[in-house]
Amino acid sequence: MKNQIRDLRREQGLSQEELARRCGVSRQTINAIENNKYDPTLALAFHLAAELGVRVDELFTPDSSAQA
Repeated sequence: MKNQIRDLRREQGLSQEELARRCGVSRQTINAIENNKYDPTLALAFHLAAELGVRVDELFTPDSSAQA
């Protein structure tokens, strides 16, 4: 999965720490998600999307380089 979290977070002037606090996770979790090292739970994905003001399908897109 690719995501737009870093771009949207920066556009809104949010730090990883602030977004993490709003979503009830650690800064390290946000960092791992932004770097595509961790796929969030569905609940966290919806929370991230809500905090960033977008739909989940706008926040996450399939990674076209991933193998089936």
